[in-house]
Amino acid sequence: MGEKLKLNKLTKEEEAVIVHKGTEAPFSGEYESNFKPGTYVCKRCGAPLYKSEDKFDAHCGWPSFDQEIEGAVKRMPDPDGVRTEIECANCGAHLGHVFTGEMYTLKNVRHCVNSISLRFIPNDDKKK
Repeated sequence: MGEKLKLNKLTKEEEAVIVHKGTEAPFSGEYESNFKPGTYVCKRCGAPLYKSEDKFDAHCGWPSFDQEIEGAVKRMPDPDGVRTEIECANCGAHLGHVFTGEMYTLKNVRHCVNSISLRFIPNDDKKK
């Protein structure tokens, strides 16, 4: 039998976004302007999702990344029929949406992620 996935307890606000696929208000999240070196992990299960060197300022109000950690993010059609939703590949937590063709970076991809879906681990904390 498979091992049960350990999930962190979420606040009502976190659950509204992570479980019920909501969106936090633009420019309100704690990581939108964070450019310190480190790793962004899933708030729900702790799986590593993004590295700080892949983060850029898209001036959109949410943390933006042009690459995920390989295998960490699952893409699927959004129910709106237009966008592509992204989830944590480990636990299915809603992260946000991915966009292509905007030319913000040479990779031409923008993962627009809710800060509330993430937890940031600074590089110096990983050494401890």
